[in-house]
Amino acid sequence: MKKIHIVALVVIAAAIAYLLITMSKDLTTYDTIASAQQKQGKFIHLIGKLDRSRPIEYDPVKNPNYLAFYAVDSLGGQTRVIYHSTKPSELEMSERIVMKGKMNGNVFECKEILLKCPSKYKDDPGQRQPTTEKNSSEKNPQPQY
Repeated sequence: MKKIHIVALVVIAAAIAYLLITMSKDLTTYDTIASAQQKQGKFIHLIGKLDRSRPIEYDPVKNPNYLAFYAVDSLGGQTRVIYHSTKPSELEMSERIVMKGKMNGNVFECKEILLKCPSKYKDDPGQRQPTTEKNSSEKNPQPQY
């Protein structure tokens, strides 16, 4: 092999290693509330559900950029969430909430909220019309031989 080929291979390998290292910082995992409390002040992604047994604090007349609620993760951990922006319109209907922000004591200071509503993508059985034998035979007639 020529020296130029060896140098080119080393440069390509270094470039790939650099890209892998810089891209691995962008890979995020979801934290539980317990692990988030151990990462005080670090930017994390927290996934949980709205605790419907506790009230949501939001008064758009008084301060439209203040929302406070409690979230519960899959392990049962709870935290108070404070979000300094307008309330997402479907917060109460969401199945899961992805929150991006930092833990400050026992309070999660949220910068961004993503709502996960799988009901939008599932077929709602209540919307289906019942099929009868007559309707199904009209839509799918049996071939005549």
